[in-house]
Amino acid sequence: MAIEAGDFKTGLTVMVDGDPWQVLDFMHVKPGKGAAILKTKMKNLKTGSTQERNFNANTKFEAAIIEKKEAQYSYESGGVYYFMDNETYDMYELDEAQVGFNKNFLTEGMNVGLVFFEGECLTLSLPGKVEVTIVETTPAIKGAPSTQSKDAVTDTGLTIRVPQFIAQGEKVLVNTEDGKYAGRA
Repeated sequence: MAIEAGDFKTGLTVMVDGDPWQVLDFMHVKPGKGAAILKTKMKNLKTGSTQERNFNANTKFEAAIIEKKEAQYSYESGGVYYFMDNETYDMYELDEAQVGFNKNFLTEGMNVGLVFFEGECLTLSLPGKVEVTIVETTPAIKGAPSTQSKDAVTDTGLTIRVPQFIAQGEKVLVNTEDGKYAGRA
């Protein structure tokens, strides 16, 4: 099925240069002269790299058929992450490069989405926000303004900035896109 660049939507997956790419962001630009162009930010689902690319608005692309399966994170050993399919109980392995920044949010037993292309497990997708526990932080400073923040370490090993009132042992929400504090859980 052919998809024109002018029909791009966030999250759409298309084939570019033989690889599946996902559209992260796009903007239509109509210069004073010439044809309209589409400025995109895209992620290569095979390599995990992100690029900004420009296309003519009437360029056609083939749709990349991506399959997602629900799986449960089991454990990590030697840089390999193991996931169990929730329906068939098959085990899938992803290396550290495939998991990437997402490793900072994985907790044992967590449900994730595994992304497949032509039968090959490429990466995983997480919800927009995940719940983590603060395992290390300094006590709140009395009289500190509410806008002041401090460092805190989560149970997954991620260091984030949190408001002064957050204490050790509290559960907080973290944005999985940028790893920033998103509120109390």
